[in-house]
Amino acid sequence: MSPAPQHRLYGFAAEFASAADLYHAAEKVRDKGFRRWDVHSPYPIHGMDDAMGLGRSRVSLFSLLGAATGLSLAFLMICLAGDDHGIVRAIMGNFNYPIIVAGKTPFDIEPSVPIFFELTILLTAFGTVFGLLALGRIPQLHHPMFNWDRFDRVTDDGFFIAIRADDALFDEAETRQFLESIGGTGVSRVEED
Repeated sequence: MSPAPQHRLYGFAAEFASAADLYHAAEKVRDKGFRRWDVHSPYPIHGMDDAMGLGRSRVSLFSLLGAATGLSLAFLMICLAGDDHGIVRAIMGNFNYPIIVAGKTPFDIEPSVPIFFELTILLTAFGTVFGLLALGRIPQLHHPMFNWDRFDRVTDDGFFIAIRADDALFDEAETRQFLESIGGTGVSRVEED
């Protein structure tokens, strides 16, 4: 008879009775010094980022980079569209007619504002979406917490904290005892596949 396959430990998870209990437990986990842990609830809880000790999101950096790229691209398109650069002419679709309409030169600010605005907004949106996907590691089709039978309640009425085994302060016995001491019920091992 072969031994049962050993699964790697993901961490310990505990359930809490309410959003307020989860909030206060998150403050205690943060104050204890754990760095690799997460909370799970059926809805966003106001102030949870502060309770967890999270800093500002880095998604705004991706948004800023997208905006700067869009604005620069719009400026280059407008400035170079009238020049005789073969590559730019090909990119612009060969619509470089040297016709002055209504006395406007090739680079007047009024007709250029929509181009600046639209490309800046478009690439800001792309930067935001792709930054969110990259930082959130999305799509993640399976998470070790899905292996825990109690976790099915997270979309209904369950409030959970999971402390990962790769945290520097993680110790099986002490972490289990700590989660019980802060009010966690059903403290269980969560294993990876």
